[in-house]
Amino acid sequence: MEVTPAGESKVLLDQVPELSLSDFITGTPTQKNQFVEDLFRGLKHFGFIVLKDHPIDDDLLAHAYDLSQQLFALPLENKMKLISSAGAGQRGYTPFGKEHAKDSQFPDLKEFWHVGREWSSNSRYANDFPPNIWPEQIADFRSVFSKIFTELDGVGRIILRALTGPLELPENYFDGMVNEGNSILRLLHYPPIPEGADPNCIRAAAHEDINLITVLVSASASGLELKSRDGTWLPIETQANNLIVDSGDMLARITNDVIPSTTHRVVNPKGPNTSRYSMPFFMHPNPDAMLSCIPSCRGDGAKYPDILSEDFLRQRLREIGLMK
Repeated sequence: MEVTPAGESKVLLDQVPELSLSDFITGTPTQKNQFVEDLFRGLKHFGFIVLKDHPIDDDLLAHAYDLSQQLFALPLENKMKLISSAGAGQRGYTPFGKEHAKDSQFPDLKEFWHVGREWSSNSRYANDFPPNIWPEQIADFRSVFSKIFTELDGVGRIILRALTGPLELPENYFDGMVNEGNSILRLLHYPPIPEGADPNCIRAAAHEDINLITVLVSASASGLELKSRDGTWLPIETQANNLIVDSGDMLARITNDVIPSTTHRVVNPKGPNTSRYSMPFFMHPNPDAMLSCIPSCRGDGAKYPDILSEDFLRQRLREIGLMK
């Protein structure tokens, strides 16, 4: 048993907690309160939790993975035509080896595709971001991934709402902060490790996510690991179609590291050298949202100065090689 400075005891966790989202959505008051407690403790201790019993249809997720495989199986010359002219990798295709972890000189062994929010014509952000790119040669791509984006966005909002109690915030605190956020659904392909690859390169080098929270559909193969508080690497394994949620730098910043952003990576395969597919949803605040320390987390004072969400995002995109 660990005792916090305030004298509050808590059980040390030995694995990432797996929680039932239905306990929060439709459960009894006791189940809902237990979910909130376990969510907050899991994110504080690991920066990660696993969600089962979520509302996203398994068949929809399976179809999405099929379409993702079709996308990355396209000839490279076709994919290169689907890079956004706006740059910064915000929409469409980003080629293999383009992105690297912050402070790393070695490129990650992955290629990916971004689907972003589609703002209504009367939104104040309607003209601020490039339009989505849709590969016309893949049937259902637009409809399926538009729906996946909406569904994962909904789950993210539920998780943020569940955190308002422990953070001593109004229940709707995050709603207006993320309702038009520049969130990104990333379709990831980690191809077989190419012959002659630099031994310093791995599928995704150790990094922290930029955003508030990430909602990740369980990947097609193992490899995801988090760095625990004692510095050891802990594999994150769960059943297919469960969701993995982790806290990003923006949430760490506004909670004064009460909920820290946890370092994680995707290691190269130890068994057969096969492809790995993954679908993280990076939940961002509205571009003009101010990242300010939440009062209940202030303690002896805010560690970080206020900064606009979009300014922080651009700073980090430059650091990982997606923006000049």
